[in-house]
Amino acid sequence: MPASRGAWARGGRAIAGRIRDLVGSDGAATYLWPRWLVLRAVGLVYVIIFAGLLDEGNALIGPRGVVPIGEFFTHLRSSESAFAAFVGAPSLFWLNSGEGMIRLLTWFGLASAAAVVLNLWPRLALFSCWLIFLSFVSALSVFSPAQLDDLMLEVALLCIPFAPSGYRPGLGAHSSPRPLVMFMVRWLLFRVMIEAGLVKLVAGDPHWRNLTAMEVMYETSPFPTIFGYLDFHLPRAYHVFEIGLTFAAELLAPVLALLAGRRGRWFAFVTWSLLQLGIQLTSNFGWLNVSALALGLLWLDDQMLASLAGRLGLARLQGVFAAVVRPAAYAAISPWKSRALSFALWAHFYVAGFYLAKAAGVPIYSAPAWFSWPVTWAKGLSSANEYSLYAKFDKARYQVDFEGSNDGGRTWRTYDYRYLPQRLDRICPFIAPWFPRFEASLQIAAWGERKARVFSVVASHLLADNRLVAGLFPRNPFPDRPPTVIRMKSSRMAFTDRATQQSTGHYWRKEALGDYLPGLYVGEGGQILTFSVAPGDAALQKGDAASAFAYFSQQYQLGNLEAGYRLADLYTRGLGVRPDPARVFALFTDLVAKGATGAEHNLGVCHEYGVGVPVDYAKAAELYRRAANRGNVLSLFNLAGLHVRDRLLPRDDIEGLALLIEALARAQDESPQSKFIRDQQPRLVEVIQARMRVDDITQARLRATARLDREPTP
Repeated sequence: MPASRGAWARGGRAIAGRIRDLVGSDGAATYLWPRWLVLRAVGLVYVIIFAGLLDEGNALIGPRGVVPIGEFFTHLRSSESAFAAFVGAPSLFWLNSGEGMIRLLTWFGLASAAAVVLNLWPRLALFSCWLIFLSFVSALSVFSPAQLDDLMLEVALLCIPFAPSGYRPGLGAHSSPRPLVMFMVRWLLFRVMIEAGLVKLVAGDPHWRNLTAMEVMYETSPFPTIFGYLDFHLPRAYHVFEIGLTFAAELLAPVLALLAGRRGRWFAFVTWSLLQLGIQLTSNFGWLNVSALALGLLWLDDQMLASLAGRLGLARLQGVFAAVVRPAAYAAISPWKSRALSFALWAHFYVAGFYLAKAAGVPIYSAPAWFSWPVTWAKGLSSANEYSLYAKFDKARYQVDFEGSNDGGRTWRTYDYRYLPQRLDRICPFIAPWFPRFEASLQIAAWGERKARVFSVVASHLLADNRLVAGLFPRNPFPDRPPTVIRMKSSRMAFTDRATQQSTGHYWRKEALGDYLPGLYVGEGGQILTFSVAPGDAALQKGDAASAFAYFSQQYQLGNLEAGYRLADLYTRGLGVRPDPARVFALFTDLVAKGATGAEHNLGVCHEYGVGVPVDYAKAAELYRRAANRGNVLSLFNLAGLHVRDRLLPRDDIEGLALLIEALARAQDESPQSKFIRDQQPRLVEVIQARMRVDDITQARLRATARLDREPTP
């Protein structure tokens, strides 16, 4: 027992020593140069942040912007108490939300960031950066969609006590970072690293488990660079190495930094820096990677820098670093300020610990209210956060483009983005650490499960000829006369292979997915209206087919693709017009050309049954396959039906049965199409299996399972 107690005591002393070493309380390390470098980088990032807000701020949240903050605060005032509203959205814009206030705060923030870079009143300047940026983040709403903003708010807040005191403190030898403060900034770095690694394991995305994450990340990042394109096409073995580096930097490195002394911190610094440099060169994540690189310097101390310079034979630089190596000197502080600082930092530690637990898979939101209320109250400050980038991947890259017409829908012009990949032969330039907030926010919104209303809001401003919002695009395609119709076209984008790029110059393949949201148009009274088929449907219910036909024709001419389906139905049934199969076929052909993805299925039906065109089963199968690849389950079922009825040569019963199995697995919702498939599929399975061998049936089931595993059923 005594030996056991001795071992525990030695272990406890070793851990305590590591902690003292980590925070510098043992007097063996100083942090003047790492702190100086980190603070200069933080100031530079804030210069970029406020420069971006100066460029886009009023167009995004000004009185004439996309989401006016005045309306946002008015809504908060009417729906909550004044105290609750302010706690939920703490902001200086409560005082005034006009264009002048936005510009004033932006310039003041820019001046404060410059002061941080120039090492002028660093604590006051950092507080100003934090307060002003918090005011913007609280009001930016949909235009603050990523974790970049939250990270910089937390960095600025913790850097206030980390910075040296005084007007021009230089390296701040008179005001070394206190051990508790040093612990808190390193605790932030530790959380940024390890949370990013933990969520990749806990969130359950299969791409991290089957080592295919890098085969999707570059293609789906908002602004991939030429290096991202080239990296995407590197061999699988290299992608596995990248995943290994990711987990080494995000999981192994922070643990070694805590437990393995300076060697562990060197390992953490090097692996973290390599990871961030790689992402910076390939993916354009704004200032995220520059910030992460700067934070990585926190693992170093003056002695480590001096030793490195000596090993590299840089004697003069070694002398510069070694000159500041002296016992830490802490600025005098009154007892009440010391206690207040300790309370604030430990409160931050408490809140941040919740998010670390969440990243580890702990259900923190089921904790008792008395235990979690600090997290709820601190949420509005966005200054103690979770960091979970790429916990999950989108299956594909989606994008929404704005197209306008000022001649009643006869010709269409596209609003070009500055950096998002619209042209097939264009790859994004190296723009990081610049963050194009407008385009990045739209790209992220396009990936959401719900259709984002912000696209309709932007479209309405374009129809209203709001030059401030139109200025968010690099070029106004309607300099002469504003558009009268705007539609929002969705597309799926994917990298081309290297051979295609070398022969055509195209980096992208673009697949039209139809309308993202119903288009908007200017009515006869000047009001902005939404594409709709409801008035035509109402006329049909009243038996007025002629009025319905006239309304659908007018809407279709404006660009309402849904009205085209209605017209095809009227021509099919002879309502308000003579039955005309040729016109039905022409309408579906036109709808396919205009990107209405559902029309491919209808066009396949025309070819299968000879509606307005001679029967062509091969063409029908081609169209069904294209529609099925876009997610049309009924097309998958119809394609299977062609196999069952021997409409395709050569016969392929294995493929037919596999398609039937896949169609049933995907038809799980309550739509009429899914119910139809569930009703009819068993009969077709019975027909096709009756002429198949047992081995072929097994092979068909394996083929269907493999497809379903690649693309899980929604």
